Amino acid sequence: MRLGIVACDILKPEIEFLTKDDPDFVVREYLEFALHEYPLEMKAKIIETVNKYEGEVDAMFLGYATCQSLDGVTKELNVPTIMLKGADCIDVLLTPQEYNAEKRKCAGTWFVSPGWAVEGVNGLIKEMHLDSVEGVDPQFFLDMLFDSYQRCLFIDDGIGDEDMYRQKSEEIACQLKLRHECRKCDLHGLEEKLKEVKELASKLLAE
Repeated sequence: MRLGIVACDILKPEIEFLTKDDPDFVVREYLEFALHEYPLEMKAKIIETVNKYEGEVDAMFLGYATCQSLDGVTKELNVPTIMLKGADCIDVLLTPQEYNAEKRKCAGTWFVSPGWAVEGVNGLIKEMHLDSVEGVDPQFFLDMLFDSYQRCLFIDDGIGDEDMYRQKSEEIACQLKLRHECRKCDLHGLEEKLKEVKELASKLLAE
């Protein structure tokens, strides 16, 4: 079978960890995380990217949750596609129950997955265009935006290089003036959807 991956680059560490040695995945394309700032443009870019692989792959794995604008997007794709279930990537990694539990524990939580740890505070500045006001230090806007937050929660999802990702997460917490905490999770949500992509391709090839 020939499978494809189109995903947000925030989830690239986890997706590559699960699929790097799988020869069935012949297409891999990761889109810039900052697209989330423009939901309708992000949706259009995803549709364009997936559809250009029509005829090249049997099925596509879409590494996005609903992310504000993607509910029902698979109906607009010309390639049979399985997408993630959840409100956003943290929802996918933690599960909705655990995600909500962490928010109840501390409503002012900034969640940091390995992908977010790599992007760091510069990623936040880029996504929110906090460097667009000439003569104003982006830290000024960060201090305002994160004034109501209390903690930065690093999510160790078992992909390796834990110390490196944790250190980068601690640097984010320091710059945002938040306390730093950690928790573990597995990749069950991603694994299940990758399995579904293979099952979909197998079913289509058998028809």
